[in-house]
Amino acid sequence: MSLEQDPIKHIARLIETKSAVKQQTFRNLCQNFKTLEKEAKKVVSKINAELTSKDKDVTLAVTRINDREFHVKVAGDLLVFLMHTNIIILDSAHGYNKSPFVEENAMRKYLGQINIYNFMADSFKYNRLNDPGYLIARLFCNYENHFLVEGERQLSFMYEKVSEKPISNTDLNIIAQLVMSQSIDNDLVTAPFPDIRVISLHQKIEKTQALGGGYKIGFQMSYQQKID
Repeated sequence: MSLEQDPIKHIARLIETKSAVKQQTFRNLCQNFKTLEKEAKKVVSKINAELTSKDKDVTLAVTRINDREFHVKVAGDLLVFLMHTNIIILDSAHGYNKSPFVEENAMRKYLGQINIYNFMADSFKYNRLNDPGYLIARLFCNYENHFLVEGERQLSFMYEKVSEKPISNTDLNIIAQLVMSQSIDNDLVTAPFPDIRVISLHQKIEKTQALGGGYKIGFQMSYQQKID
């Protein structure tokens, strides 16, 4: 705001533009999160139908926690889907903010965010509070409902650039499939022997990963990968 501007008019213009854009972005985010949960249920249902040898202890299920969180149990893994309630912008150095798409319309930089974490199912079952969860992907959408995804493997190149069209149910279904597949593909690695040779009584009582909970391998977000 310049010194010549009327503060009241300046605030009014901001409300008409930035605040309105953020509200529309949030509405899109809420709808996309609901649709993502529905599509995840469809994927789980199809996978269950394809299982020929069903072990009663190997389960696939979707559990709704609240309007901002749902879980997908995929055998020994638990995917936690979290909707961020605040509209954010990416770091100024991020490629999205430097894209012609945002340069054409600065309001497109405001994004809603859904984070998807991969936990071990036993971490929740046995309340192992110190077990880690890994951010396997994060989905962003703007007020026009265009989207991009940061993640690993296929997610890192399929959706790393902003979409040309608004997000669809098909897009969300594919994203759900990919994160489930990646959670299973990344195996659990136990801690090195010297690291767990000595534990405290507190660690024993709390059932921390010092008892061999292990950690996931292969997790690297696309923005962390080296660009030549």
